[in-house]
Amino acid sequence: MTDIIFREATKQDIPALAEIRGDSDDNREYWNDRILGYMNCTRHPQQALHPRIIYVACADGSIIGFIAGHLTQRYNCDGELQWINVIEKYARRGIASKLIKILANWFIEQNAYKICVDPGDDIARRFYKVNGAESLNSHWLFWPDIRNVIK
Repeated sequence: MTDIIFREATKQDIPALAEIRGDSDDNREYWNDRILGYMNCTRHPQQALHPRIIYVACADGSIIGFIAGHLTQRYNCDGELQWINVIEKYARRGIASKLIKILANWFIEQNAYKICVDPGDDIARRFYKVNGAESLNSHWLFWPDIRNVIK
């Protein structure tokens, strides 16, 4: 398997992140603006606080996945996993789980331990539960203590 490198995202990475999130030219432009606004703290998820972070996974010089998170007050959580994506070619290789652990370490550095996530669909819900998340309410999931993810 190709070596995967994980690092903090830069603004130069935004077009690649938008490419991963978007499925059409219009959608990629939407995601470019949305990710830039998220990174610049000019677009705010509900009850989001500063700071925010995006990490990328790279293989062979290209971004193959990313994860974003921020501090929050939503649902009495300390932090929120905003987005996580890995391109299909690299799916089911543990990259997304590694991204969660990297983000978990960032949350711990922020003294943020109760972390929530909107799973979006049943496939994502199963993935998060395999990675230690629990039901918060009828839709949202959370990690009561994100420190347990890296043990």
